[in-house]
Amino acid sequence: MSLPSQKLGNLDRMETASIDELRHEQLQRLRWSVAHAYTNVPFYRKAFDEIGLKPMDIKSLDDLAKIPFTNKSDLRDNYPFGMFATPMDEVVRVHASSGTTGKPTVVGYTQGDIDTWADIVARCIRAGGGSRGDKVHVAYGYGLFTGGLGAHYGAERLGCTVIPMSGGQTEKQVQLITDFQPDIIMVTPSYILNIADEMERQGVDPHKLRLRLGIFGAEPWTNAMRNEIEERLGIQALDIYGLSEVMGPGVGMECLETKDGPTIWEDHFYPEIIDPVTGDVLPDGEYGELVFTSLTKVALPIMRYRTRDLTRLLPGTARPMRRIDKITGRSDDMLIIRGVNVFPSQIEEQVLKCSALAPHYEIEVYKEGNLDCVDIRTELKPGTSDSSEIRAAAAKELAHHIKSYIGISTRIHVVEANSIARSEGKAKRVFDRRNP
Repeated sequence: MSLPSQKLGNLDRMETASIDELRHEQLQRLRWSVAHAYTNVPFYRKAFDEIGLKPMDIKSLDDLAKIPFTNKSDLRDNYPFGMFATPMDEVVRVHASSGTTGKPTVVGYTQGDIDTWADIVARCIRAGGGSRGDKVHVAYGYGLFTGGLGAHYGAERLGCTVIPMSGGQTEKQVQLITDFQPDIIMVTPSYILNIADEMERQGVDPHKLRLRLGIFGAEPWTNAMRNEIEERLGIQALDIYGLSEVMGPGVGMECLETKDGPTIWEDHFYPEIIDPVTGDVLPDGEYGELVFTSLTKVALPIMRYRTRDLTRLLPGTARPMRRIDKITGRSDDMLIIRGVNVFPSQIEEQVLKCSALAPHYEIEVYKEGNLDCVDIRTELKPGTSDSSEIRAAAAKELAHHIKSYIGISTRIHVVEANSIARSEGKAKRVFDRRNP
């Protein structure tokens, strides 16, 4: 099945299209994608038939709200290939989530999907200020995780030289960054901090390196973390958004000229914000859960996929397409502590306010009797005087910030520098010991 008005190599036209042109293109692609999913995916055909909905009933973008949601559990229930809309001999690649909480979610790509993905990630890197001839150090993990190969193909498509380092081997990461002098690094924000720590340990001054741009994604991170990264490394730090079920990295990208949240590439992914409890669609500007419908995916079309990411849609700035605000957290990552909703990103913001503390932390939640308790382990910045007085003062300051800005009491444990376990990919911050 061919896509309507699909010009995969001509992306600049949609980046500069008027809103009316964009909405027209979205509707044509949406109607194709709905029909494609209904015709070729038994899960969607059954879901539509159960409510008496037919593809021809989608006559406007507002009609998208008639379509049932897709959840991660639906992909797991149809494991491994039940959500695919094409025969396996047309699927050229399979990726999957880690599956740490059950069966992995499996996604497939036709060659056309791979080309679209490469084009979109190339667009992202260009929006961040990258260009042909730049050297790109990819420290996202390669393999079933979409980060490494997604970044790799996009950088190659733009005409960059790719250094496919993958994650881990932090000492070697620093060696290659020093020796190869890349212009751009693509990695998780938590791991770039580990690389920065290793640079300091080796006596490497990052401000004397060629590195000018970091493209960071795969986990929520705050503007305070952005400031920390930029100051320590002397680079521009930009946010790339994506998730494997929708495509992988490249669903949205922050533009260098504005740095005001990722622009969603709406010609390929239609965004909605819903009330996470009722499922009602919310107007732009209101906070809620981000939902995506794919407009051009062939192997795995996805209808109204609930990402669990909490944010809001904002008007376009650097591009006419809408932006998302910084992800405040995930609805399934939210901790409820004595009736207060708490996200790890909120704790991170308070840690970064404390001048004596490094941006590494762990949150442990447990019960004492019937009460929820929270312990936070943080560490001193390297070079900070390690005395009981300094640790006590830092712990008191952090506890005060958390109580004032979040509203919960915590026990703070400040440990010596470099003693909290480092992540080589997505950081594990929260350990909830309470019984389910």
